[in-house]
Amino acid sequence: MIVPAPDPVLAAAAAAALPDTDGGPAALLAADVARGIARLFARNDIWCLGEVPMRNGRRADLMGIDRRGHVVIVEIKVARGDLLGDAKWPDYLDFCDRFFWGVPPGLDRAPLDGATYLPQTCGVIVADGYDAEILRPAALEPLAAVRRKAEVERLARIAMRRHTALIDPLCLAAGELA
Repeated sequence: MIVPAPDPVLAAAAAAALPDTDGGPAALLAADVARGIARLFARNDIWCLGEVPMRNGRRADLMGIDRRGHVVIVEIKVARGDLLGDAKWPDYLDFCDRFFWGVPPGLDRAPLDGATYLPQTCGVIVADGYDAEILRPAALEPLAAVRRKAEVERLARIAMRRHTALIDPLCLAAGELA
């Protein structure tokens, strides 16, 4: 009997989750927010992967493709301090057609309306472990066709590798040797 490997998306998101610093109820884990967003996206024919390494050395919390072939990235923040301290997020904009912030319901979203967070470009999704809602749509900032093709192909290869590892973990180890 093959036992599937633990889901790397949920494990990494849970490990990266920070406690709520707003004084309110405990923040949802990043994994819960990711799951809610993935469900929203699936209903809208957007298919995504979590914890996607990018060519610039960053790692997207969620990265997916919509039915038109547009690349979507979601940066998840579950604590105000993490949101305010994140200076790396603009590095994602060169790798997607749409960019969203994903946050839990109780998080103070006021900073996302400030000019620093490009509200005219970046969307906002509020999510819990069950569902999500887009509060502000993300503007379409089209990638160059060559860049989009490269990102879609890279996402496809990552998805196939993860799928293969779930079916046969030993196959993944053999692939690392090649």
